[in-house]
Amino acid sequence: MVQRYTGIAIALHWIVALLIIANVALALTWDFYPDAQVRPAIDLHKSIGITILGLAILRILWRFAHRPPPLPQGYAGWEVTASHIVHWGLYAILFAMPLTGWIMDSAYEKAATTPMYLYGLFQWPRIGFILALDPATKKMVHDSFGEAHEIIAYAVYALFALHVAGALKHQWVDGVQELQRIMPGRR
Repeated sequence: MVQRYTGIAIALHWIVALLIIANVALALTWDFYPDAQVRPAIDLHKSIGITILGLAILRILWRFAHRPPPLPQGYAGWEVTASHIVHWGLYAILFAMPLTGWIMDSAYEKAATTPMYLYGLFQWPRIGFILALDPATKKMVHDSFGEAHEIIAYAVYALFALHVAGALKHQWVDGVQELQRIMPGRR
């Protein structure tokens, strides 16, 4: 019998995965939007990023409180190590991407006069001490964290590809019921 993740872990996994895909799609396409739609797309990107940060906190708390099912028997040592590296790398990115984006946004030169709204519903705060920096330092923080945000995006692509490739390899090459452990559905 396949040992599965808990229903909450499965839901968090897929919700976060879909939000990441949506945010990547927004970031890769807003250069092609008409001018009037660029700012709303960027604002939606920020809202999704903050949502991912909140869900990442829930995910890590759930993970510490609920042990994941053991890996199926027969994995080579390097596969177990690679799986752990990729999973913890993805967890790190769930925090690094939204935090670098939030810091970059807080250092935006017009942040003090341009409020950020979470899904247009209520104002989301900028990080106060960054907002209060002098203009030259603020620009340096904005540019540095913007570059980090972009570099981390490439790590997202690489780790996502490794994560999916590993799951598919175990499912179809090794014949292990890997996908059933994390797919929504019957227990």
